[in-house]
Amino acid sequence: MKSKSTVSDFTKGSPTRLILKFFWPLLMTSMLQQLYNFVDTLIVGKGLGDNALAAVGNMGSLFFLIIGFSLGLSNGFGILIAQSFGAKQYDRLRRNIASTIQLALALTILLTLLSQLLLPSALRLLRTDEVIMDDSLRYGRVIFAGLFSAIAYNVSSGMLRSLGDSKTPLKAILVSSVLNLGLDSFFIFILHTGVEGAAIATVISQIISSLICIRQLVKIEIIRLHREDFRNEKSLYFGLLKNGLPMAFMNSITAIGCMVVQFFVNGYGVVYTSAYSVCSKYNNLYMNPAFTVGNAMSAYTSQNFGAKEYERIREGLRVCLRVALVSYLLLGSIMVFFPHQLATFLLEGESSIRLVEAYLPLTGMMMIFVDFLFVFRSAVQGMGFPFVPMCSGILEMVLRILTIAFFMGTIGFQATAWAEVAAWSGAMLMNLAAYHRVMSMHLPKKAALRQSYARL
Repeated sequence: MKSKSTVSDFTKGSPTRLILKFFWPLLMTSMLQQLYNFVDTLIVGKGLGDNALAAVGNMGSLFFLIIGFSLGLSNGFGILIAQSFGAKQYDRLRRNIASTIQLALALTILLTLLSQLLLPSALRLLRTDEVIMDDSLRYGRVIFAGLFSAIAYNVSSGMLRSLGDSKTPLKAILVSSVLNLGLDSFFIFILHTGVEGAAIATVISQIISSLICIRQLVKIEIIRLHREDFRNEKSLYFGLLKNGLPMAFMNSITAIGCMVVQFFVNGYGVVYTSAYSVCSKYNNLYMNPAFTVGNAMSAYTSQNFGAKEYERIREGLRVCLRVALVSYLLLGSIMVFFPHQLATFLLEGESSIRLVEAYLPLTGMMMIFVDFLFVFRSAVQGMGFPFVPMCSGILEMVLRILTIAFFMGTIGFQATAWAEVAAWSGAMLMNLAAYHRVMSMHLPKKAALRQSYARL
């Protein structure tokens, strides 16, 4: 096998060592992704002002709706790729990869056309303030025209993670982050391109990161594709879509819930929009380690489920929950104790800063729910049960909408924080119950519940 060191077999060896070895490069990759998103926000906010920041932040929920769908689909495909790899079924592995490529191409064309056609209507539906409408449109047009780069990276890096390679995506993001930082500054401060410059910098950086991942995939001998691997097999397409679509819809449903929150926030003016944009950035940044260990749990679970190593899945869950707990204690504390410093780092308007200061301590205290959600949901997905996570996405959406609709008029901006807490806790409990249910079918009945939390 060529490039042996780039793949990892999670079905043998110490679960703790394997997961942590896989997790650290994955975490650095994810943090770098957050960093260059954060740099976009910082440069736009400081270089172009709070209104431009609000315009870019206003696109967040729409962008997540489209990219989240493609990411969920590619993650679902990746689970079947990992299960084939864990079961050592290499012929099926190659056919799954070939079918994934074909479906990804079709998805890219469809989502690009839809996003360009529906962008103006979507922004009006969100009650986007006229002050930021033009910037939101100009930023969105460029970002959605470059969807191919984001989808290419998601699919190629997802394949690598399914094979146990978390180092190559790290290299890709390291290069693209440095490039993005330089291009952001060049376009905004030197060429004065406005918000479009930040969007162009992001697209170019994603193209480079996807090329690095694709280059590494080509080097791996066991997945080197041949013409016969691309033959149309309806059963393979059906299997991939059966696993991928529920995960894609889960992300999209979650995004719709976030869009409803954005709708209510935008109705209160640009000050609320700016504050919510910053709060969302910090939420995403500080839940990132737990989200990442969830990705590690997904790859680890998928391989072991394919190999029928159910006991190892339970052991891996304990490792990932511990990592998520440490992440919560460290990063949640920052949000609780330093909200003013976090707010003033990105914002200049006093009104927006006060709103952020009220939001961050609450979500910081309650972030344990979303951190554990990522682990349990990934375990359920990795075992090939994507419909429960999809249902939990529906529950998240409902809880967000109900909370924001009932409480925005009485407690104001802080209702957005309670909406997140309600969504996180409800979805976590649903996935926790599903995990125990699935494990009880594969472990001795008496041991399943007891062992799942033993020695946590």
